[in-house]
Amino acid sequence: MEVTEVSRVSVTAAALALIERLRAKYGPLMFHQSGGCCDGSAPMCYPAREFVIGDYDRLLGEIGGVPFYISGPQFEYWQHTHLIIDVVSGRGGMFSLEGSEGLRFLTRSRLYSDAEWALLEIQTGPVRRNT
Repeated sequence: MEVTEVSRVSVTAAALALIERLRAKYGPLMFHQSGGCCDGSAPMCYPAREFVIGDYDRLLGEIGGVPFYISGPQFEYWQHTHLIIDVVSGRGGMFSLEGSEGLRFLTRSRLYSDAEWALLEIQTGPVRRNT
């Protein structure tokens, strides 16, 4: 099967269902993955426009129609991986909307194949690699 388009972030069916519940409850949403300590190491879900996107944050794409941002330093670290947003039982970040649901979003990842990486560089231009 030929790869024709590559995304940087995707979502599992369980996470998509939770996003839909949260959107019905809170309205438009957004995600941010900072890579910081404590709450910042998990994908955080906020009401849209209630989290200020910084100059170094990058829009990776959308999951379930919700924009997903990542901090610049975290992107540098994870640029060679496809992020998969999932959901598991338990308490998540105290500022993330899913906390009241008894669930938490979780970032899983996988390396891009050589074909995906080549296509991604065509789609977005060469990505700066740390050397």
